[in-house]
Amino acid sequence: MQADKKTGFVGAGNMATALIKGLIESGVYLPDRLVASDKDRGKLKRLQSEYGIKGADSNAEMIRECSIVLLCVKPQNMREVLKEIKEVIHKDHLIISIAAGIPLGMIGGVLGPGLPLIRVMPNTPALVQQGVSALARGDHATPEHMEEARRIFGAVGDTVDVKEELMDAVTALSGSGPGYVFRIMECMVNAGVSVGLEEETALRLVVQTFLGAAYLAKDSTESLASLRQMVTSPGGTTAAGLATFDKMGLKEMVASAIKAAWERSVELGKGV
Repeated sequence: MQADKKTGFVGAGNMATALIKGLIESGVYLPDRLVASDKDRGKLKRLQSEYGIKGADSNAEMIRECSIVLLCVKPQNMREVLKEIKEVIHKDHLIISIAAGIPLGMIGGVLGPGLPLIRVMPNTPALVQQGVSALARGDHATPEHMEEARRIFGAVGDTVDVKEELMDAVTALSGSGPGYVFRIMECMVNAGVSVGLEEETALRLVVQTFLGAAYLAKDSTESLASLRQMVTSPGGTTAAGLATFDKMGLKEMVASAIKAAWERSVELGKGV
């Protein structure tokens, strides 16, 4: 990739905004090295105003300026966008797609053979630079391409490398995962209110509990099971709560939810 080229975003939605914010605030990129294009001129103007990046008048204009192109469009719009940019894409470009359910084979099938492609599944905590992104390397992407992709997505959280055939599992676990967490948090807040707490107090307690537990799990050398045991005294309050989880089949419920999300991801992928 040419050193004087820039990184561009097709689409200026929430995830593109999170990435641009992370790249600039982390110092990975300067604003003048980033370009975005979007049919929604309002979104584009907000990005330009807030982060000082360049807004292109068209996808083609942006792509001509950039060596790395991130496809941040909705899955249902992907084929249309690929057809639009096909004539200005060449083998010196690195193409990174964050569209859920869109296989690299489909992208390469429209844009043409031999292109370096990388598929990424980020998740919404990227909006606060605390996300996790799974990266799958296409046949023509080099280790250097992957390293550049890790730099980009590392600006908004952690990254892991996976085979593309595991992307449906990633989608079910971490892509959909924040939704599961928020639902459990909702339930805990409601339960706190039911035993007498004010809703605002319950919300603060729940949010900080999840945040603290996540940091502890990340920083500790202990397993999740060990951390759970550390807070569970025999005959105590935590043991009573966990026993209810076990009695009501929490493990099986979570497994079923992940499987349902995985099956839906597979189904959606077949429809592109």
